[in-house]
Amino acid sequence: MRALESQGARVVSILSQIGQTSMMVGRAFRALATTRFEWRSFLYQVEQMGVKSFGIAAATAVFVGIVMAIQFAFSLERFGARDSVGRIVGLSEARELAPSLTALVVGSRIGAGIAAEIGSMAVTEQIDAIRALGADPVRKLVVPRMLAGVVIMPMLTVFAFVLGTLSAALVCNLSFGIPVPFFLTSALDTVWVQDFLSGLAKTPFFGFLIAILGCHYGMTTRGGTEGVGRSTTQSVVVVSIAVLVADSILTQLFLTMLRTP
Repeated sequence: MRALESQGARVVSILSQIGQTSMMVGRAFRALATTRFEWRSFLYQVEQMGVKSFGIAAATAVFVGIVMAIQFAFSLERFGARDSVGRIVGLSEARELAPSLTALVVGSRIGAGIAAEIGSMAVTEQIDAIRALGADPVRKLVVPRMLAGVVIMPMLTVFAFVLGTLSAALVCNLSFGIPVPFFLTSALDTVWVQDFLSGLAKTPFFGFLIAILGCHYGMTTRGGTEGVGRSTTQSVVVVSIAVLVADSILTQLFLTMLRTP
């Protein structure tokens, strides 16, 4: 009975978190449609969340491209299909690796940063002060971060796709003797616009989830500095799971649309 009660309480907690997040999303869209948009705050969040994430996005793209190129080249070489490495890496980067891995790595950084920043404001009663002054915390804190997340993820994904493909081409040239022009030409000939867009179209959803979940855990932070740490950890875990779940759903949806005549 204790185990059953524990599981029931966990389910209720998850449903409560989903309900609170959904309500915050509704308030954010309502504030976006009915109040003045704060461009300065939006541009500041684009810099904090996007520009300062280029380093980690670049490192992830480069080393993932290198590893994928080595693995595919080594495996295909045994079957005499080494010339197909560029095609496979290009499709993998466009459809899955660039959008999903970038969202996972960068999303963990962004989600943790948002949760820690807003959580610190919550435990020091700065959010209550915003309410006391007659302002809406959702409009001032959530809306700029939500829109910045939607905007920056496609840009980071394009950046990761280019770097990942170039690093794969370079390592294939150095380790397996595949010319860089041939690698890039075969990759670009194989990756159609639909393939690239099917991966890129997922990124605004990833950015939206990352920003909203980070804001939710920051706004609901309680318990001082310990609560800030707990919210930050929870945001990283939940953001990663949400990105993976959304990726599986969106991939199935977009690939079904591509197969539809």
